[in-house]
Amino acid sequence: MNKSPTVVPLDQILSPISSDLKKVEELLLKNMETEIPLLSEVGQYILKSGGKRVRPALLLLATGAVGSITDGACVAANIIEYLHTATLLHDDVVDNADLRRSQKSARTIWGNEASVLVGDYLFGYAFYHLASLNNLNLINILSKTSTLMARGEIKQLTRNNQLTTEADYLDIIYYKTASLMEAAMQIGCILGGGDDSEQEAMRLCGLNIGMAFQLVDDALDYDISNKDTGKQQGVDLKERKITLPLSHLIETASPEDATEIKKILAAPEITDEHVKRVSQLISVYKSDSYTRKQAQSYAAQAKKAIEKIPDSAYKTSIEQLSDFIVSRKK
Repeated sequence: MNKSPTVVPLDQILSPISSDLKKVEELLLKNMETEIPLLSEVGQYILKSGGKRVRPALLLLATGAVGSITDGACVAANIIEYLHTATLLHDDVVDNADLRRSQKSARTIWGNEASVLVGDYLFGYAFYHLASLNNLNLINILSKTSTLMARGEIKQLTRNNQLTTEADYLDIIYYKTASLMEAAMQIGCILGGGDDSEQEAMRLCGLNIGMAFQLVDDALDYDISNKDTGKQQGVDLKERKITLPLSHLIETASPEDATEIKKILAAPEITDEHVKRVSQLISVYKSDSYTRKQAQSYAAQAKKAIEKIPDSAYKTSIEQLSDFIVSRKK
């Protein structure tokens, strides 16, 4: 019987890049000091709201695993986090979210208009900094990635009231989440001087980590007993998004239970009681466990992708981060 991997605390995992992440953090906040108070307030608020900086960390770890972490890698990590933060601001408007990382979302404080416009600014500012790296390959990668991220949001929006298949769902989370992590690790490898085979290894690693990350996120949305997730739970159901826990439930539930679920999805308003009932059924039919097992499979593929990368503290951290992501409770 295989033993589960020991989960290492996040601060220990990131210790090889702690000084570099500190530099990235300083850059993130410094660049948001502008002459426009609203822009500075909203930008710094969401950037200070407790994100784990997983994407910048993946970029820096990929760089360190094949070469030396330079100032250019820190700038690139900064760019990746700006793109991610822009999507959070936009997502919260689309989703009407009141919470983000255990505190009020920016839209609930400054309104939807400010959130959208600051998100647009961060997006543009990211590409402004990207141009300063004078690397057309990086521009091509992130231009493609930003398009994929938008496609994912649009595809999810158009699928809200349909019974999305597992294949559809996996496409959406690749576009929305995994594509940016994929890009982060590929870019990190390029900036570290990695060859083509190393770049492909890191790209695949980032892709699989991203898939695992989103699968766990979607499982957590139905974990109503967990109060530490930092976001409103049941949001996906209330928005009629068919994520993997729900699609698996619909496919495996008895005819009677499946009919009940479909009636809930067709209700004029999905209530907290509906969320509670569906969450109970997800637990009964082990759809949450199924989703986590899928995440574990992707994490295993992430580690397999970098088997041929030389051993180092950075590679070890990537492997540990893969395990941390699938075990997290928030």
